[in-house]
Amino acid sequence: MNTNLAYKEEYVKEELINGQMVLMPPQPSINHVNVINNISILFGNFLKGRTCQSFPDSAAVFLTEKDYFVPDFMVVCDPDKVKYNGVYGAPDLVVEVLSPSTAKRDRGYKKQVYEQCGVREYWLVNVAEKSVEQYLLAEGRLELAEVYTLPPDYLTEEEKEPYITEFKCSLYDDLLIKLEDVFDRVK
Repeated sequence: MNTNLAYKEEYVKEELINGQMVLMPPQPSINHVNVINNISILFGNFLKGRTCQSFPDSAAVFLTEKDYFVPDFMVVCDPDKVKYNGVYGAPDLVVEVLSPSTAKRDRGYKKQVYEQCGVREYWLVNVAEKSVEQYLLAEGRLELAEVYTLPPDYLTEEEKEPYITEFKCSLYDDLLIKLEDVFDRVK
């Protein structure tokens, strides 16, 4: 048996962005995967027994005739939007983990489409900076509410004071998001 050869069938994900088919990077970094997993656990535990449902990476959301995306994570509170092959209509919360190949799209075109379709809350997660930008829908626009950043370990306690490291998801009064949980096991 030749051990130098390996066959690897890759699962290819794609999105339709403004009418153009765009292939997504086939294998995200471990840090990217850890962040999505951490957010999935936070929401998965919180949403047990509730109407809203969370979807980690791989579920498609169909928004317009020219756009369907595969966000890193989303929460949908209207069960009628959930079909066998994806979500049809705006999720209530969308999370995108930024990467060099997707950051411009996530901050630009995709944010604009999410806004136009009525996504109520949008997070952009920057793994390198260990930060979360929280955008909230107000008067039809996704406006930046705050940027939350986990301070580096080498800072003194006094230097860490200005950092905001926890926040509430606007969908729920009783769900506190702690950055230490979001970035657990992220190197």
